[in-house]
Amino acid sequence: MLDKISAENTSSSVSGTSTGRVTAEEARRIYNQPFNDLMFEAQTVHRRHFDANAIQMSRLLSIKTGGCPEDCGYCSQSAHAPTGLKASKLMEVERVLAEARKAKEQGSTRYCMGAAWRSPKERDMDMVIAMVSGVKAMGMETCMTLGMLTPEQALRLKDAGLDYYNHNVDTSERYYSEIITSRTFADRLETLDNVRNAGMKVCSGGILGMGETTEDRIDMLVTLANLPEPPESVPINMLIPIPGTRLENADPVDPIEFVRVIALARILMPTSHVRLSAGRTEMTDELQAMCFLAGANSIFTGDVLLTADNPGESHDEALFRRLGLKPEPMEPDAA
Repeated sequence: MLDKISAENTSSSVSGTSTGRVTAEEARRIYNQPFNDLMFEAQTVHRRHFDANAIQMSRLLSIKTGGCPEDCGYCSQSAHAPTGLKASKLMEVERVLAEARKAKEQGSTRYCMGAAWRSPKERDMDMVIAMVSGVKAMGMETCMTLGMLTPEQALRLKDAGLDYYNHNVDTSERYYSEIITSRTFADRLETLDNVRNAGMKVCSGGILGMGETTEDRIDMLVTLANLPEPPESVPINMLIPIPGTRLENADPVDPIEFVRVIALARILMPTSHVRLSAGRTEMTDELQAMCFLAGANSIFTGDVLLTADNPGESHDEALFRRLGLKPEPMEPDAA
């Protein structure tokens, strides 16, 4: 009967889309309520908008690895970090499409492609466009993350059939310069504006465990919820401390605090997919189950996320069986 509970029966429901701007004070109140109340509210909101037992299956492929000029303190692909990762050339289109076909056969409905760039160069755009068009022709949702975009680049990607563009804000505006100095928080928001103005859907979230405070985590979600239109996809990553990066010795995130962030994201952005993203290899099955209960309803499948490990297909299938979860079907208008 939980799926029939009305909004009036929850203690502090808010919606970034239906009740106007969310204040930091409102978000803190929701976040800090007793854990059982927070989970109850998050699951109630989740069931109002989604099948409670369906998880969106996405696949992420690095189409250009390493050598990025940005100085993101968490990233193994930054040219500033002595991680030993060698820069690669942009992957051939046919190889990308072959990998996409495999992903579709294994149940993925969204295919995400990422390049370690500050922003795409014009000489690479034709190949990128061909990748988008080819994956779209397979009937999959398409997503890319290529760094900052100009309005013109965003329009070209939209015309090629790109459904989603990922550009994470990473953390709060206050803490941002502690992690990245090669671009600003405002630069991030400008690219999100360019993506939205081109008519694409937005994928934007953040990373937990970079030394930020609870307030920073809340503020990050408030920023996303208060965009003119909240992101349709909100990836929440747990930092993977990679040797050679500035954050290699970062303290791990408290699991309960991580679940609270998932729940807050679900409540503040009720119609968005909340993706349990990087860091799942460090999560117990019990923690992942708690995140799904808190409203996470999307994961990346496969053994690798860009350059980091990810639970394999067999592990995810076993976990889904234990929890009675199923892959979410593709949206009717995605193909």
